[in-house]
Amino acid sequence: MTDPAITVDTAAVLKKIKPADEGVDAELVGRLVEQARAAGLQLTGEGGLLQQLTKRVVEAALDGELADHLGYDKGDPAGNNGQNSRNGSRGKTVLTEVGPIDIKVPRDRDGSFEPQIVKKRQRRLSGVEDMVISLSAKGLTIGEIQAHLAEVYGAQVSRQTISTITDKVLEAMAEWQNRPLDPVYPVIFLDAIHVKIRDGKVANRPIYVALAVTVEGTRDILGLWAGDGGEGAKFWLQVLTELKNRGVADACMVVCDGLKGLPDAIGQTWPLAVVQTCVIHLLRNSFRYAGRQHYDALAKALRPVYTAATEAAAKARFGEFTEAWGDRYPAIVRLWENAWAEFVPFVAFDVEIRQIVCSTNAIESVNARIRRAVRARGHFPNEQAALKCVYLAIMSVDPSGTGRRRWAIRWKPALNAFEMTFKGRLNPTHN
Repeated sequence: MTDPAITVDTAAVLKKIKPADEGVDAELVGRLVEQARAAGLQLTGEGGLLQQLTKRVVEAALDGELADHLGYDKGDPAGNNGQNSRNGSRGKTVLTEVGPIDIKVPRDRDGSFEPQIVKKRQRRLSGVEDMVISLSAKGLTIGEIQAHLAEVYGAQVSRQTISTITDKVLEAMAEWQNRPLDPVYPVIFLDAIHVKIRDGKVANRPIYVALAVTVEGTRDILGLWAGDGGEGAKFWLQVLTELKNRGVADACMVVCDGLKGLPDAIGQTWPLAVVQTCVIHLLRNSFRYAGRQHYDALAKALRPVYTAATEAAAKARFGEFTEAWGDRYPAIVRLWENAWAEFVPFVAFDVEIRQIVCSTNAIESVNARIRRAVRARGHFPNEQAALKCVYLAIMSVDPSGTGRRRWAIRWKPALNAFEMTFKGRLNPTHN
């Protein structure tokens, strides 16, 4: 019985068929759709045209696989040779992107046939697994994915099955996490987001993220690491050491927040790297000490400091800020004084470099995608589940590649400036 709620206008579909569609016989498709329309058959839903076509195509492919295995087609007299031959079929229900379908899987007499399109004990076509992984990457919980499959495809899939499907990414995640890296990066951004993980009790745990810009101007997420407590420089040192062991011999600049001890950890790993404190983090931390009514005035007073043309000018503007606001907000003054050594490096560089490295906006866009994915989960049962969710989220960023191309174009002026400023370091093999 069909579901009237998902009826498709077959006439509209027929009009949209283009004769030039590559690999598609438009005339044949048009006849099928017209016959379905004339018979009152839906395109989608239980018993619909798409389900029937999927069943026929899968069964035909399985028959073709068996023919290749035996060396002769069905009905060919060559099969009467007393050797291995066809031996009927067995029924099987598989979950597809158009819902569950019942198929007949052909068998051979000696049991040596190993079908590939629907393997033995396989109950789902790969498209379904891709769909489950995609839904998980968008932040849907196991229960929500289960409800989606039931509502849209009429398929009852257990929570364990969904978890098993998403667990298949763990092997790919481990390979990705341990892959070799480039010997040098113009900029590496370091940041951490916090997720709730249940380990005896639910607690906030940091997920460390390292994002780099390659010498070609593309964005590359170098890895993810789950911390064991609050964000700390000691754990960052472990992360940086791992990156170095995976091949990163040098980084021209490392952009990070104002975490105490992190500049020292960066210096131990890459002695030549310029450590740049994220100005956006510095401003956010400043506002924590201020009343909301003063936010606009403080932002206006601090802007001349971080947009100054030289370090001397920046110091002069900061002196003016201290004179105007130091009595009311001495904690803000101390915050900037403590961060000054890591705040001012970019002042000495070209404007193209300043625009890129004075904040962690490059990594914030990735973090925003991660936060959307983890927000719906509430908390994770363990560290591995949290990392799996974050990994799926970042793998779903920019699937079309449009953002990647736009990113590379935007970075070209900065890369030229880096090449001039850090002479020879972007191409160490050419030294």
